[in-house]
Amino acid sequence: MNLLLSRRRFFKAASLGLGGLALGSVPGPFQRRLLATEPGATARKLLFIFQSGGNDGINTTIPRGDSDYNTDTRPTLFIPENAALDTGNGFAQLHPGLQPLMEIYNESGLNGVDGPGNLAVLHRVGYAGQSRSHFDSQQYWQNGVPGDAKLEEGLFYRHLARTLDLKDEANSFVAAALSSSQMVALKGADPIPNFTASEQFNVLGNSRRAARFLGRLPTNNGGPDGEGLLGLYGGAPDRFGRPYRSLIHDTGRLLGATINTLQDALAQGPYTPENGAVYPTGTFGTRLQEAAMLFKRTPVRIVGVNIGGWDMHSNQGQANGDHGQLLNRLATGMQALYRDLESQWADLLIVTMTEFGRTSEENGSRGTDHAESSVMFAAGGGVRGGVYNCDGQTWEPGAMFSERGRYLARRTDFRAVFGEIFTRHFGDSPDLLESIMPGYSEAATATPATFRQLGFLNGA
Repeated sequence: MNLLLSRRRFFKAASLGLGGLALGSVPGPFQRRLLATEPGATARKLLFIFQSGGNDGINTTIPRGDSDYNTDTRPTLFIPENAALDTGNGFAQLHPGLQPLMEIYNESGLNGVDGPGNLAVLHRVGYAGQSRSHFDSQQYWQNGVPGDAKLEEGLFYRHLARTLDLKDEANSFVAAALSSSQMVALKGADPIPNFTASEQFNVLGNSRRAARFLGRLPTNNGGPDGEGLLGLYGGAPDRFGRPYRSLIHDTGRLLGATINTLQDALAQGPYTPENGAVYPTGTFGTRLQEAAMLFKRTPVRIVGVNIGGWDMHSNQGQANGDHGQLLNRLATGMQALYRDLESQWADLLIVTMTEFGRTSEENGSRGTDHAESSVMFAAGGGVRGGVYNCDGQTWEPGAMFSERGRYLARRTDFRAVFGEIFTRHFGDSPDLLESIMPGYSEAATATPATFRQLGFLNGA
């Protein structure tokens, strides 16, 4: 059989037979290089949530101690002090919509309330030369290289590629994006699954058709008794000595192995959240619950999800407005994860990010426009709870208008936050940071104060 014809038939069969499938990859050899940890690697896990659109950090984590936060600068957006949530640091408050997060934040040493104290609120996070383009800034946050909008390779992908033996075939499912579009943070030369629901990452049709399409591996490496997808791509990549076979060989094996992993997870029956966890309704809550199921039933290490709607140029609202409702959905989802994944909490980190913050002064449409720094949340068993970069010592007079007289300037570069995540949560060597985030060393040398790690995580 002509190899080119074989290759075409494979991709045609895959496109007809596979539902809800996208592989988060960039052009390059389709090498099957996933999972299987190196000796000594940790079992730490991470869920990242991208708040697409640019979240208003000033109304998320309110600088109550700054006199510029008032009804003159934010006449319809101002959150009264008695309506906001007390963080206990005497300066910052949280938007009332974030009430569910207090279950994680609370600790007697932080705000006098008993709780785990495993929520860190990281204010004033951004990067030098901030772009106010949604596309460019989202690209920078996810590829880890501000200024390079064309780079289609993610920082979480590079972490995986540099810390795991991605050629080992014992496993096939180290990371996934639960999204209707590919997430750059997990894109790379080696494909990472990208899908909206596990049951859609499957062969279309009944179980008999699925079994026939997947087939079985040959009993001998590259032997003639294999069947279907696994049989065709289960042998050695150079078994037949034909050009291009190695390009499609490992992709086929990845597809089969990933489908099997997900089907094994689904075969365990309907998923029921634990410990009274209730996820928010809608797509975001559904995908968070899906992520929890994957963390429990598969070897996945990193999962990414999106929550959109943060680009509020008009009618942003106060406590119960559009912004407050979105914050509540985010907080309810994180609270549900905290309860549902209690058994994994010590090894789990949940981190949020957004491409930029919003203008310090409200615009004429009762909203806010694209600006500079914003807020990240980090929650997990290894998190040192508290508010960072928003207290009487770190928030200087005039900070709300410290960039171009309109914006809140960054105090911490987002790459320093991820640098702490990679080294303290995952246990990566600091020497790897330049490889995971190219340009890291040069940027840190240029603005060392903004690359000083905040210390929100305990060591690995």
